Amino acid sequence: MSKHKVKFYADGANLDQILKQYENPEIEGFTTNPTLMRKDGVSNYEEFAHALLSKIKDLPISFEVFADDSELILNQARKIASWGENVNVKIPITNTNGESLCPVVKELSDSGVKVNVTAILTLNQVKEVIAVLNPEVFSIISVFAGRIADTGIDPVPVMKASKDLLGGLPNANLLWASTRQVYNIIEAENCGTDIITISPDILNKVGNFGKNLNELSLETVKMFYDDASSANYKIKI
Repeated sequence: MSKHKVKFYADGANLDQILKQYENPEIEGFTTNPTLMRKDGVSNYEEFAHALLSKIKDLPISFEVFADDSELILNQARKIASWGENVNVKIPITNTNGESLCPVVKELSDSGVKVNVTAILTLNQVKEVIAVLNPEVFSIISVFAGRIADTGIDPVPVMKASKDLLGGLPNANLLWASTRQVYNIIEAENCGTDIITISPDILNKVGNFGKNLNELSLETVKMFYDDASSANYKIKI
């Protein structure tokens, strides 16, 4: 189990990498999406999912629907949910026309499907999701804090307010998504966030927590020196 107050969910779609992360006690769940799967060369969605679920049965894994029609989304979601007890089904907050998918979320949550509502960026969207979740069923609300920050807006107030709104839903979990840097873990913990997604690059940097800054400075200087030497750079003097 992670020593941090917030749960780490590894974010990615490389099967070998995910299985390696599964051995890390810091990791308490996994998330993926069609974009990550395409980037990592996944050609068969169901084969990839079943290969992953055959190895990981005790930690939650989020798989996302990719239909855009409400009825098709419902069908895909139910199929994905049937793959395992540890499956969370990711449903975007809207379809590609900007139409709310909260009615879909409500139908799924009321039927016992563990939803992960994704691509949320506003507090109003959080409120809309909260209004339709079944309080008895596990759920995740994924607020893309990193994308909020990309627009020049501080995501911390949004995350804090979102956590306050979740007070009446004991089975709902707030997730800090699109993590950009290690310090986001500290921010997520200070906001009371339940989960944070961690990319492999971010996970590799978690070991720097508490490191002496003078020591890190020296490591950086040595890195520059070693890279210049390896590249055989020359300056004529």
